[in-house]
Amino acid sequence: MSGQNPDPEEDKLTGLEPGGGVPPGETPPGEASTSTTQGHEENGTKKSTQFLWIAIIGIVVLLSLLYFIGYIVGFFDG
Repeated sequence: MSGQNPDPEEDKLTGLEPGGGVPPGETPPGEASTSTTQGHEENGTKKSTQFLWIAIIGIVVLLSLLYFIGYIVGFFDG
């Protein structure tokens, strides 16, 4: 079974040289050329803010753990 070429106008493709090469300027640049700011800081959050959230989460986990241990031991009558 012989298949037909799905693109019957193969010789009229733009940007292709004989042999399949592409001339310079026909392809987009390899990287973006943005030179302005992106509108946000790249530094991230401060170390003190990260430590504060970790401490708050740790305190909540510790209080929850103490409550459940106290419930199991019998300090609280449920």
